Amino acid sequence: MFVGSTDLLSAEHTSRFLVPFFLWLNPHISMATIAAIHFALRKLGHVTEYAILAALLWRGLRGTLAAPSKMVLALSTLCMAAAFAASDEYHQSFVPSRTASVHDVMLDCVGALVAVLLCFMFARATAPKAEARIG
Repeated sequence: MFVGSTDLLSAEHTSRFLVPFFLWLNPHISMATIAAIHFALRKLGHVTEYAILAALLWRGLRGTLAAPSKMVLALSTLCMAAAFAASDEYHQSFVPSRTASVHDVMLDCVGALVAVLLCFMFARATAPKAEARIG
C-alpha cells in the first residue's frame, strides 16, 4: 500500500495510461469527463484498498485475540485501519508529487467501515451454524 503512496502512482503518472485508454474507448470524450473519471477511480481505489485491508485485519485479529467479542473485533479493526490510513497520508506528505489529505483518510475509513460491517454481518449469520456443529 505504501508503494501506492509514492510518486509511482501519483495522479500525474496514472493519467499517462488512463487518458489514452479513455480516448481509445471513446475518441470524443472531453478532457473534463476524463478528469472526473480519473478522480473517481482514484478515490474508489482508497475505499477498495482499505476495505480489503480491514477484511484481512478482521480475519487476522479474529484468530489472534482470545475469543474477542464482535464489537471489540470491529473496533480494533477500524482503529488499526484508521491508524494505517493516517500513517499512509503522513507518508504522502513527504512525496513532492503527492499531497496528504484528511479527506483521503476519511475515504479510507469508509472503506474499512464497509468491510467491517460486512464481516460483522457475515459472522453473525454464520454463528448459529458454527454453534450447531460444535453442539
